[in-house]
Amino acid sequence: MPVDWKQCATDLANEVTYPGSDWWGPVSMVPRHILVPRWYVPGGGGWTTVDGPGDEEAWLKAAYSDTTLVTRVGPAYADLSRPGDVVHGHPTSSSTLPSLVVSMLEHGRITPGTRLLDLATGSGYSAAVACHLLGDELVTTMDIDLILTEAAVGRLGFIGLHPDVVTGDAAGELPGVFDRIVSMVSVPRIPATWLQALAPGGRLVTTIAGTGLIITADKTPDGGAAGQVEWDRAAFMTTRTGDDYPPRLNDLFTTASTDDGEVSLSPFPVLDVMQAWEVWSMLSLTAPGIEHRVGTGDDGARMTWMLHPDGSWARARTVPGERTATVHQGGPRRLYDILDTIRWRWVSTGQLPVYGAKVTITPDGETTLARGGWTATL
Repeated sequence: MPVDWKQCATDLANEVTYPGSDWWGPVSMVPRHILVPRWYVPGGGGWTTVDGPGDEEAWLKAAYSDTTLVTRVGPAYADLSRPGDVVHGHPTSSSTLPSLVVSMLEHGRITPGTRLLDLATGSGYSAAVACHLLGDELVTTMDIDLILTEAAVGRLGFIGLHPDVVTGDAAGELPGVFDRIVSMVSVPRIPATWLQALAPGGRLVTTIAGTGLIITADKTPDGGAAGQVEWDRAAFMTTRTGDDYPPRLNDLFTTASTDDGEVSLSPFPVLDVMQAWEVWSMLSLTAPGIEHRVGTGDDGARMTWMLHPDGSWARARTVPGERTATVHQGGPRRLYDILDTIRWRWVSTGQLPVYGAKVTITPDGETTLARGGWTATL
């Protein structure tokens, strides 16, 4: 380790946790830069490869900032890309921002002696942090990507850590029985295999795909689990089975940008849904799978598009100085009407029921959220 990283790691620990926390020591002891020697940054019309050892000052600054470092885009790996190479596609793996890693582990209520399964190995950072608290023998980390797990084994070993690293699908059979399952990847619903691998009284922590919802649940005697949606928020990449996620709906976007469709007036101005976590989460539970895009018109109007694989689309536009939006919609469903119904509820009650909802999970993984008379089943 040719660079002086220890003060950087200590500063990071002070930023993402606090002295006296169980996690302050582990964060301060992990040389994150070793785990992320190359990463991608937006640029060049896609994602540009950055080589850490080529600029040690920039390497330390990036590695010990509380930020996510993208390490895989589509099927391309930063490790296998040349410095300055530009790749295109969706991010498919990353080293998660350390504060979120700590938050997820804290939700796990992990104590000495806990057998932990860390799902989505990625760079190996979350496993490294957990090893410093629990010891290598109690940490298992799992990822679907063999190249990532092999790299993690080598880099974790280089810094003296040897958890059990497993290559496999998080939605399939899990490699043992665990007291805690903490997932650094989102799932559309809780796999039944998680419940089967969870020890009696064990706890799982995950996020729900397409939302900002963190679910914590403790195993119940019937083999299911019960818990709640936490009040803080997080969003991870979603589980995948192939090299990449489905392609963006570019053809439908062209339709949504040019067709008049059905025209209406919304009483609300255009909203960047992805930045309104409550609304986004509620909408994703009501109508999963919507792709959101935003932009600005030639006249400065704020614009948004909603696209769905079933062919439904919506385009909305708010001109400067106005508080309403002109809406165009087409396809089998009226996506913007669904959004406006949620916004009316938000305005009328001052909140949406998603955060703080009670969570009930059956042994086969069916997950129900409920709060204040509202329910949603995944």
